[in-house]
Amino acid sequence: MLFNNGFAVSLGMVPSLTWLIFYLHKDKNPEPKYLVSRTFFMGIILAPIAAVLQLFFSQQWEMSQTTFVLISAFIEEVIKYSAVRFLILHNPEFDEPADAMIYMIVAGLGFAAIENTLVLFRAVEMGALVASKILFFRFVGATLLHALSSGLVGYFLGLAWFYHRHSRKIIFLGIALASIFHFAFNIILVTVSGTQGFFYSTILLVFSALIISLLFKNLSNKTRKFNG
Repeated sequence: MLFNNGFAVSLGMVPSLTWLIFYLHKDKNPEPKYLVSRTFFMGIILAPIAAVLQLFFSQQWEMSQTTFVLISAFIEEVIKYSAVRFLILHNPEFDEPADAMIYMIVAGLGFAAIENTLVLFRAVEMGALVASKILFFRFVGATLLHALSSGLVGYFLGLAWFYHRHSRKIIFLGIALASIFHFAFNIILVTVSGTQGFFYSTILLVFSALIISLLFKNLSNKTRKFNG
């Protein structure tokens, strides 16, 4: 049992760390490693709060599955944003708007790591083959979802850098849009079964990944123009 739990924790980190390396390599001005590590672990630490809030809402009010999926997505996006807000926003190392996207992605991947680990706790008991399949689908699915939805929030957080008077509205808009994207992915998996659901969700993620890449370039260009 102890071996299985340790194995699940190790496996659960693999998808997040793989995407983390990928996105950090895209950053031409690397962030301090200690701050990246803290943000990642803050995402892990705050993740249980999302689970508690989701459980609270599900027990306090009767709601449809669709409503619960939407509320759950919103809660998770707020929690991931909170990790960056408390740890990064007032840190002197946060000196470029595009940094917001990087740190949000890092926090999202930390959040995904604990989700993956909890899923794999049960999967490893079913055998290595089952655990490997689940790990693959988590890598190309939920883990990337958290990175992309967090990156979207990060884009609006970066925009708020330029428009201080409207920063709260801009950030809320980012969280709302990320929640809708998050909801769309989850509702596909809930309502469309088998390979068809995987296909549709993958198309959504690929399209979103392209958008996030363009938004990152847009924010970087906007920063260069702003700085003259």
